[in-house]
Amino acid sequence: MARLADKKKPQRIQTYAESVETDPAHHLVGPFGPQTPLGQGSAPPSPPGAPKRFLKNGNAADSPWSTQSRGFWQDLTSLRWVVVPSSSLKILLLIVVLWANWEILAPYVSKDLPNPFTPLLFISHYIPSSSPDDPRYQKGYLDLAFVAYHIVLWSFVRQSITIYLCRPIARYFGIKKAAKLDRFGEQAYAVIYFAVMGAWGVRTMSKLPTWWYDTKYFWIDYPHWQMKPELKRYYLMQAAYWCQQLIVLVLGLEKPRKDYYELVAHHFVTLWLVGWSYLVNMTLIGNAVYLSMDIPDAFLGLSKLLNYLQWEKAKTVVFTVFIGIWSYFRHWLNWVILYSVWTEFDLVPESAKRWSPEDGVWLVWWMRYQIFAPLLALQGLNLFWYFFIWRIAYRAITDVTLDDDRSDDEDDGEDEVDEKED
Repeated sequence: MARLADKKKPQRIQTYAESVETDPAHHLVGPFGPQTPLGQGSAPPSPPGAPKRFLKNGNAADSPWSTQSRGFWQDLTSLRWVVVPSSSLKILLLIVVLWANWEILAPYVSKDLPNPFTPLLFISHYIPSSSPDDPRYQKGYLDLAFVAYHIVLWSFVRQSITIYLCRPIARYFGIKKAAKLDRFGEQAYAVIYFAVMGAWGVRTMSKLPTWWYDTKYFWIDYPHWQMKPELKRYYLMQAAYWCQQLIVLVLGLEKPRKDYYELVAHHFVTLWLVGWSYLVNMTLIGNAVYLSMDIPDAFLGLSKLLNYLQWEKAKTVVFTVFIGIWSYFRHWLNWVILYSVWTEFDLVPESAKRWSPEDGVWLVWWMRYQIFAPLLALQGLNLFWYFFIWRIAYRAITDVTLDDDRSDDEDDGEDEVDEKED
C-alpha cells in the first residue's frame, strides 16, 4: 500500500501542474495560453428567450459591484466606492475641500488649532530636532489616516485606468468579451502601478546607505526610526496599495483564479511584512523587498497584455526578458536578503538587541527568525510560480501548444454577456 501511494503521488503532482497550466483563469499561467482570434468570441449563444444582461462600461447593470453609481451615500455606506470611480473621487475631493477651508478660515478662528485633515493628505510626525534642510519623520498613529485616504485614492486610480483608459484601448484592438476586458484592465493597471512604484523604489533606495542591496546597512545603526520624507511617503503608499488589493480580493471584485489561495497567502504575507517592518523600524529592508517584487511584476503584466493583443513576437521578447528579471529580482536578490537576515543580524548594535518599544528597538534574538520566516514564505510562493513560468518556457521551446477549448477565453463557464456601448 505504501508503494502504491508513493507511485500515485507523482501522478497527482503532474495532474495538478497540468490543471494549473491549462487553467485559463490562473493569474500567472492562463493568460499565456493561445487566445481566441481578436473579435471572434467563441462563447455559445444564449438559449432562445434567455434574458441578456446588458453592460455599461463592461459591467453587468444588475451586478452588486457594477461601476454604475447608485447615489453617493449608498455607494459610501455599501463600500461600492471601491468600484465606482465617481464616488471615490467625491470622497477624495471632499477631504481636499475640507482641508482647504480649514486652512483659509482657521487663522480667523484659532491660529493654534492644527488642521485635522492634514494627516489624511500629507505624512505626519515630523521630528522637530531634525534639520529643516534635511527633515526626518517618525512613525505614529496618524499614519493610519494617511493610509486610509490613499486606499480610496488607489481605488479611484485603479477603476479610472481600468474603465476609461484600458477598456477603450482593448476594444480598439478587437477585444470584446467582458471577462477579457476586465483582465486586460487589471493587467494594464498592474503594469502602470508596478512600473511607477518600481522606479520610485529605485529612486528611494539610491538615497539610502543600502543602495543596491548593500545589506549590511539593514542592521548597522539600527533602529532606523528617523525616516527621510520620501521613504516614509513611499512606504505608506505601498501599504495603502496592498490594503486596497486585499479589499479587492475579499470583496471578490476580480474573478477568482485557480491559485486563489496562493494569492491570498501572498497578500497576507506581504501585509505582514509591510506592517511588521514599519512597526519595528526595519524600513530599509522593507524598501529592498518592495523593489525586488515590483519590477518583475511590471514585466509580468506587460507580457500578459501582449498576449491578449496577440503580438506574438513582442510577447516572446518581453517574456524572455521577464524570465531573466524575475530570476534576478524575485530569487537572487530575495536570497541575498534572506542570507543577510541569517548571517548579518548580529551587526545590530548591542544596545538595540532588546525589546524596548519606547526606545524604538525591537530586535531581540528571536526576531531573526520572525524576520526570516515571512521572507522565506514569500520565496516559497515565488518558487511555486517560478516552476510554472519555466513550464511555459519549455512548452514554447518544444512547440507544445494547448488545445483551444482549454484556453479559448478566460470567462469559460460564465453566461454570455452582451455589451452595450455608452
